[in-house]
Amino acid sequence: MPLSFDSALGIHAKALQVRGKRTQILASNIANADTPGFKARDIDYRAVLSHAGTDRRVGMRGTDERHIVSGNDIPAASLLYRVPLHPSLDGNTVDGQMEKAAFAENALRYQASLTFLDRKFKGLIGALKGE
Repeated sequence: MPLSFDSALGIHAKALQVRGKRTQILASNIANADTPGFKARDIDYRAVLSHAGTDRRVGMRGTDERHIVSGNDIPAASLLYRVPLHPSLDGNTVDGQMEKAAFAENALRYQASLTFLDRKFKGLIGALKGE
């Protein structure tokens, strides 16, 4: 019986990918906290993961090492604008404290996903060794 990493790792691999992308978006929000007119964005994490098992889109395939193929298969519809609690007069919607809190929470959850994957791999290695 062939081993399928998708079935063996479950949703954790996709969760790690989404958390990584969210880290980039939150870091961009924090970096642009003083940029006039910048609109804070975030990922609808639950919507992305709810479609993780059912999303059967055909993606691009690189046939040469010089091809640029994006590994970002997060739907654009899940990237939303954040509704500001206190919008600034210059049109910037970034709340620095809220973004930093979201970044810290996301980093913690990213680490948890790494821990889950580590345990899955250790379990697979143990099973292959017959332990």
